Amino acid sequence: MDFKFFSKNGNVLPIAEAVVPLDNIEYQYGFGVYETVRVSKGFPRFLADHTERLMESARIIGLEHSFDPAFVVTAVESLLKKIATEALNLKILLIGARSKEGATLYVFPLNPLFPEKRLYSEGAALVTYEHERPFPHAKALSMLTSYLAYRRASTADCYDALLVDRDGNVTEGTRTNFLCLKGRTVISPPASKILLGVTRKHLLDVAKKGGFSYEERDIPLALVPSFDSAFLTSTSSKIVPIRSIDGAPLPPASEALRELMRLFDTYLSEY
Repeated sequence: MDFKFFSKNGNVLPIAEAVVPLDNIEYQYGFGVYETVRVSKGFPRFLADHTERLMESARIIGLEHSFDPAFVVTAVESLLKKIATEALNLKILLIGARSKEGATLYVFPLNPLFPEKRLYSEGAALVTYEHERPFPHAKALSMLTSYLAYRRASTADCYDALLVDRDGNVTEGTRTNFLCLKGRTVISPPASKILLGVTRKHLLDVAKKGGFSYEERDIPLALVPSFDSAFLTSTSSKIVPIRSIDGAPLPPASEALRELMRLFDTYLSEY
């Protein structure tokens, strides 16, 4: 899809003007934060959650700016009215500067990238990559290691790469959250070690209402096959079962996971 407009500091402009100067040192060094918002039927899904996390990410890395959540929401809504497309992704990009007045807020449309439908029934193959993000709760632009990890996954014809910490524990994917199921208990790596995904947040609410329990604990890579199921969540993928890690097969999606997938699909359709 060929989009013609984007938003800069709340102003809707031609997409040809969506540029960042080469001498922008903050952009060069990754001093910025971002969010990706799914737009379905013209409605930006979970926009308040994404905006809240954008502000928190900026706070964590010390990025001062003059935008408030209401301004971000208005910028998104103004752009959506102009482009009038029902299904897309929006990238919200906040780039810092030497003063908070110089910070820039961009909102631009992207074609959505959805997993192949077969992954929901067959599960996804993953690889692993040793890495610990310095600011786990900040969705920051300094993503070189995640890029390299995802490139390894792509080269191996895998869906994503799982990040493994120095102690051999799985934390998250390069663009996904990682969770496991044991019976009807959803198990997550400690919240302090991961990006708190928006889809993950709503999934856990759905799981609780559906009679599932929840635990947080370290998940050693070697023990992942002992769980009934392992899966990923993200803005674009919803819930994707995992069928293998580094070529080692995992148990197929359990009936409890299939139930959770159905509950979450229903939740999204009614949202």
